[in-house]
Amino acid sequence: MAKRPNVSAGLLLFRRSGDGLEVFLAHPGGPFWEARDLGAWTVPKGLVEEGEDPLAAAIREFEEETAIRPEGPFVPLGSVRQKAGKLVHAWAWEGEADPRRVRSNLMRAEWPRGSGRWLTFPEVDRCEWFDARNARRKINPAQAELIDRLEAALPGDATR
Repeated sequence: MAKRPNVSAGLLLFRRSGDGLEVFLAHPGGPFWEARDLGAWTVPKGLVEEGEDPLAAAIREFEEETAIRPEGPFVPLGSVRQKAGKLVHAWAWEGEADPRRVRSNLMRAEWPRGSGRWLTFPEVDRCEWFDARNARRKINPAQAELIDRLEAALPGDATR
């Protein structure tokens, strides 16, 4: 199947703790992202294939990038458009994950671009739990809206 280059789908894993809502974010792998932090983290996501159901793509991509099998129910968070134009469809699900056990699929990319030198590296180099406030600083700015939508979808006392 052909991939739709400007359409991605992903899942925002969350948990509720004594300190409030926490979300599980992924840090992209590879040399471009290596030293980036604020605004670099993301919802585990990936491209939707032509004709593929976006939720099915989100589940597949989450598992490929984390080695964690998502289990519903899934809360629809709608879509956001990132600065470069990519449309990201997202859902949330409540669960647990140990960031130390994350294992990502590998990807291959030319680095530096145009150099003819190809590197293979994990698509996600690490994942981490963040409280909602810190997550908004760490995540791609366009995706911060997904955290707001998750908080709005949960009962009032569930995020505290």
